Amino acid sequence: MLKVLIPTIMLFPTIWWSSPKWLWTTTTAHSLLIALISLTWLKWTSETGWTSSNIYMATDPLSTPLLVLTCWLLPLMILASQNHINPEPINRQRLYITLLASLQTFLIMAFSATEIIMFYIMFEATLIPTLIIITRWGNQTERLNAGTYFLFYTLAGSLPLLVALLLLQNTTGTLSMLILQYSQPMTLNSWGHKIWWAGCLIAFLVKMPLYGVHLWLPKAHVEAPVAGSMVLAAVLLKLGGYGMMRMMVMLDPLSKELAYPFIILALWGIIMTGSICLRQTDLKSLIAYSSVSHMGLVAGGILIQTPWGFTGAIILMIAHGLVSSALFCLANTAYERTHSRTMILARGLQVIFPLTAAWWFIANLANLALPPLPNLMGEIMIITTLFNWSPWTIALTGVGTLITAGYSLYLFLMTQRGPTPHHIMGLPPFHTREHLLLVLHLLPVILLITKPELMWGWCH
Repeated sequence: MLKVLIPTIMLFPTIWWSSPKWLWTTTTAHSLLIALISLTWLKWTSETGWTSSNIYMATDPLSTPLLVLTCWLLPLMILASQNHINPEPINRQRLYITLLASLQTFLIMAFSATEIIMFYIMFEATLIPTLIIITRWGNQTERLNAGTYFLFYTLAGSLPLLVALLLLQNTTGTLSMLILQYSQPMTLNSWGHKIWWAGCLIAFLVKMPLYGVHLWLPKAHVEAPVAGSMVLAAVLLKLGGYGMMRMMVMLDPLSKELAYPFIILALWGIIMTGSICLRQTDLKSLIAYSSVSHMGLVAGGILIQTPWGFTGAIILMIAHGLVSSALFCLANTAYERTHSRTMILARGLQVIFPLTAAWWFIANLANLALPPLPNLMGEIMIITTLFNWSPWTIALTGVGTLITAGYSLYLFLMTQRGPTPHHIMGLPPFHTREHLLLVLHLLPVILLITKPELMWGWCH
């Protein structure tokens, strides 16, 4: 555990003491090294399920893929931000990379925490760097509004969770995940227990986000700079799913009845946000809403509490993390050249940037869950487990899949095909940096399908 956490903390002196000329090179190299070291977690040798480095931090098959995803994303965020942060004063560049590195530190500690209260503290701590990134480096004036939405939605959801955790500590005497899984199931029968159940989950459902409490997400995504969008889509939404998986272990007897409204909301959200995507004009907004619909599937899979549902949820979270991050990178490269996120103003880019059109194509096909990619594997597992739970859900998930295919193709056709407008003149060519960035996003997605055991979670 520490072999990744200590180099991550050592990133801070690297950022502040390296010479201005070599700042981006050294930080990228350092974070790439951390990402490569983190791959050693995937080599699973433990028989007990947990591999711990000390009492407070441990990895198990559920947190490992998410930890590796977190470490993999930092060098990619630094690569993606280079172009639009470079003109700024050197101290602001350093501050920006420091915020990204601090996000990684908090996320590693959140995903590897064995004490739920430590997970809660780190879950909240990720809010601060994200908020600063959105409100300081966002593109438009609405970024302050977006930051407010983001802050208050997350905090309003998280405060009941804190109370619920303190109550849990009071009743069971421990908040360690290692011990709680062996503790006696609690007899929950009163109204207070139902409120406690809701308090435990609402924070994570807001973070995911569940349809109905998702309004902060499109705002935050549209206003954030590219690294903010990438980390939001790829890792911060996954904190919600991860927290739900950890908490569902203890909420057992009540979940059977109380999960209904949330599953219905999640499935309805798949259709609603998909339909919203079909009429979006803004590139980033479309990708943000598509994240909400994918996370609706994940929420449904987790709430049903079957091994298939859990496995499908983890696979879809990892695959969606890489793919939506790649889509945000692509949207940003188009924005940096045309200075507009309106899809209608930048049509027919395939003629100008043929290789980039190939990246768009692969990312969109992955987003609409093309076989054999892991996105399909996760979706099929969740849809199967939902169908097994209630055959009626196939109507909602089936329509949702159709709409997803519809808006993904719409996104591709609007941006890449069609006549190139006359006002698009003299766009700067793509850099090797940007192609490398997309290869590093899409290659893991393609490779993961050859060894999906890495992200199956507990269901070995």
